Amino acid sequence: MRMLIAARTLQGVAAGGLFQLVQVTISDLFSVRKRALYFGWMGAIWAVAGTVGPLLGGVFAEKLTWRWCFWINLPICAFSFALLLLLLDVHNPRTRMRDGLQAIDWFGTASMLAVTVLLLLGLNFGGGAFAWDSVQVICLIVVGTCMVGVFVFSEKRLAKYPLMPLGIFKTLSNSVTFLVAFGHNMVSIGAEFYLPLFFQSVKQASPLHSGLLLLPLTIAAAVTDVAVGNIISRTGRYREIIWTGVVLITLGNGLYIKLWTDTPLAEIIGIEVIGGAGVALLFQAPMLASHSTVKQADVASATASLGFLNNLATSLSVVLGGVVFQNSMTAQRSALIAAKLDGHVLDALAGDKAAANVNIVQTLVDAGQRRAVQSVFAGSVRNIFIMYTGIAAATVLASIFIKQKQMSTEHTETRTGIANLSKREETDV
Repeated sequence: MRMLIAARTLQGVAAGGLFQLVQVTISDLFSVRKRALYFGWMGAIWAVAGTVGPLLGGVFAEKLTWRWCFWINLPICAFSFALLLLLLDVHNPRTRMRDGLQAIDWFGTASMLAVTVLLLLGLNFGGGAFAWDSVQVICLIVVGTCMVGVFVFSEKRLAKYPLMPLGIFKTLSNSVTFLVAFGHNMVSIGAEFYLPLFFQSVKQASPLHSGLLLLPLTIAAAVTDVAVGNIISRTGRYREIIWTGVVLITLGNGLYIKLWTDTPLAEIIGIEVIGGAGVALLFQAPMLASHSTVKQADVASATASLGFLNNLATSLSVVLGGVVFQNSMTAQRSALIAAKLDGHVLDALAGDKAAANVNIVQTLVDAGQRRAVQSVFAGSVRNIFIMYTGIAAATVLASIFIKQKQMSTEHTETRTGIANLSKREETDV
């Protein structure tokens, strides 16, 4: 497990940086209006990967070995590296390594890392490894929350080049745009993460079949995202896109609450299409809205800040969803006992173990017991989507305050590097 955690940490650091750098590079090369088109195609690429990934994962898990879920990435990474080495042509400021290291906001990075790790660990441990009122959980959550203040102080008073410039939050419109993006990422990862849990536990789908059942969502998202990129690029309007998106993700997650043991396939597909379209409408519109409210020189900082909040939302969403699921399974233990299940089955379906034992339903001979376990799984997943529906509804309220700004069709390539940043600061003063 230590090896897996260390490898995933390294992978996460690299993936998070690469994703932001792609968005920053596109923003540096194209005008606000034109970059919408490229962001739309990025969304389509994500959708293709999101469609193929679960299917390949299912095939590998069932037919080969789960290790191929990682081996498959190596040739893709090698091909991407070759393309970057041969074709990428952007401004290189030739910043010295020493100057670059000195410019990094180390204290801000450390304090934000503390916020993320402590809060997520506290929420993850609560109700599982430790009781919610235990010293360990309380200390993790309290100290993690206090570190938010330390981070804000660092960005405002200590950092010469802040990790997250607080100036991007000066306007109400930009602040609520970040809030909408945060809520959107919490909700969007929820469907991708917990719908397969529903399929495999309640519908008893195999990993491969579960990937197939997720196709309506990813296809709807891909088509919608490409369309959104073209619409924003042609019209320069993003506010109506955001309004439509927050309504659809709220509706989609509200409909996910209806999913049960006897929900027909056609209904599941219809709900996924609505949810997938809503998610895709908000992939790029909030970012373009934030780009329209800051200077071109600050676009990279706004993109990175938004990306960080999105990643934090994703992690927080998975943890909170897991907490709701575990607590719901524990709360429904009486229903499992009433079904007269064996002790080892009850132990396998305990809150912190249930998600890893979805196949135990197949071992039950009695139809009534199978139905009872499937109903408990369905009820627990339902509670997750009740939480996500509430978060989505909050984005509807926040989106009201987003203002439409003019999206420029003119663009000057951003000159990066410490020297150019210092010149921009002198000009601002």
